Formats: sequence, C-alpha cells, structure tokens
Amino acid sequence: MTTSESENGAYVEPGEFKRDTNYITTRITADGRDGYRVEPGRYRLVATRACPWANRTLIVRRLLGLESVLSLGLCGPTHDKRSWTFDLDPGEVDPVLGIHFLRDAYLARYPDYPRGITVPAIVEVATGQVVTNDYAQMTLDFSTEWTEYQRAGAPQLYPKDLREEIDLVNRRVYTEVNNGVYRCGFAGDQTAYDAAYDRLFTALDWLEERLSTQRYLVGDTITEADVRLFTTLARFDPVYHGHFKCNRQKLDEFPVLWAYARDLYQTPGFGDTTDFTQIKEHYYIVHTDINPTRIVPKGPNLAGWLTPHGREALGGNPFGEGTPPPPPPVAERVPTGHQPA
Repeated sequence: MTTSESENGAYVEPGEFKRDTNYITTRITADGRDGYRVEPGRYRLVATRACPWANRTLIVRRLLGLESVLSLGLCGPTHDKRSWTFDLDPGEVDPVLGIHFLRDAYLARYPDYPRGITVPAIVEVATGQVVTNDYAQMTLDFSTEWTEYQRAGAPQLYPKDLREEIDLVNRRVYTEVNNGVYRCGFAGDQTAYDAAYDRLFTALDWLEERLSTQRYLVGDTITEADVRLFTTLARFDPVYHGHFKCNRQKLDEFPVLWAYARDLYQTPGFGDTTDFTQIKEHYYIVHTDINPTRIVPKGPNLAGWLTPHGREALGGNPFGEGTPPPPPPVAERVPTGHQPA
C-alpha cells in the first residue's frame, strides 16, 4: 500500500499505521508566556463535528461555557489533500477569518508549513495566523488557563488531585483506543491489523471492567478522560466497526461501555455536539483507500442512544458541585436529522 495522507496528520504505510504527532505546540495561556495571552474575542476555534479530535474541543468549550469568549468556525465533514474548508458557510468562506481553506491560516504563520492541515486549530483573528493545533494540550488549557472566563458552575474537568490518574488513563486510552481504531483501519498488512485488533479489544475489555463499578473513568464526575473516550465510542458503531474492521463486537454489544456511552451522550455538552451524519460522511467519503466507492451507509439505527442507561445507580454526579451548561447557541446546534430522534 502506498503512503497517503489521512486525517489529522495520520499516514498509511506498509505494515503498522503511524501517526504524525508533531503539532504546533504554541500555547495560549493566562500569562501569555508564549506570546499569546488568553483574551476574549482574540481567537477563533476552528473545528469540525466530524473529527473525534476536534469534537473534544467542542465538548470542553461548551461544558466550560467559553462560547462567548472563543468564537467557533466549523469546517464541513470532508476535505481534499489541500485542506479542511469552510464549505458550510455562505460562499464557503469563514465569516470571521475570511478564508475558504484552513490552510491559509497555517501558511499565514508558516509560509512553508510542511505538515498536514489539521483540526482543531486556534487562529488569532487579527493576524489570521494559526496559533496551535495541539489538540491534546488545547482542551487541558481550556480547563486550566481560561478559568477567568469559564461560566459559573463549570465542572472541574482536570482537577489537580486527579491529574496523575487522568493522565495515566488518557495515555492508555489514546494509544490503545483513540488511535487503536486507526491502527486497525489503516493497517498495511494482515500481521499489523491482527496485532492492532487484539490491542484494541484488550483495552476495550479493560474499560468494560473498570466502568462496571464506577460511573466515570476517574473520580465521581466527568473529567477530561471521559471526553477523550466518548468521541471514539460515539463513532464506533457508525464507522469503526465496519469501515475500520473493528468488528469483534459492536459498542452496543458491550453492556457496560454501551450504558456508559449513553450516559455521556445524554449529558448536556456531549450528545448536543455530536453529528452522526457528518461523522459518517467524513470517514466514508474522505478515506477512498478504504472505501473507493464513497458510498455512505444509511445505518446504524441511532435510537438506542436515547434509551435509559441506569448508570445513576453507581453514584456520582456529572458536574460535581457545578451545573449543566445551558442549551447551545442557535447557530451552533447540530442540524435537525443528524441525531437520534
């Protein structure tokens, strides 16, 4: 199989799948130590509902109530080799940044930028330059550096006393699950696929056991760890089970994980940022190496996401001493028909 660029700096290579993890690591902080201070209105988050890595930022931004200080530009679910594009906007141009290709924001800062154009990205509005695309650090900074502008009642997604355990869980979830589904889907030979498949389901079995006695991954409230796992689980049956050959069993055949995923989906901030139509369109249309016909499947039936989950019996409270976020702004609501009715 020839090398070809996939999503978010990922590449298909002969043998084991490799992901390019060299992101722009500039940080936006309360003290501005990298030259970019947290300021309302200064930056624009560019994301897409289709991508799991970008979906994390949509969830955290909403949970913390940062909508009024960090504006949002949404790219469509598909892209070509050049860039993600703002094809959902009138004229296919972002109304704030004035660009069609997200690539333009990267090139504005790095004229010879050599890597893939990835989402999420944060762009400085005044200069039109990308500041960072380091998605893992981005959401942690929303929790720790943007505290002055978080809503009243915002949850503690990265509490100091749980950070060590959250980091440990996140490392395993990232390597074995978030990235594990990609190792299956983009494996270049049978041996690599078999190994990736075994690693993925070993980790899912571990999560099934861990979550059988506790409502959330770390502590008794939602944390960054739950956000990171959720975006992969939400895509499992619509995409990864078939498209990426992760087919030992579907998510809805894991009694505990399926209940856990439904619990989160029904929590404000999770389900209301999840767009199943765009998720399917992205994977089945963009990944032509895997799906050359670009046919997007009609299923699966999504109604189960709204059924009772019973996880309340384990105790815990999703927001701890905080409160749920209000409904999303009208302009940011998932289109009708893109979610279970």
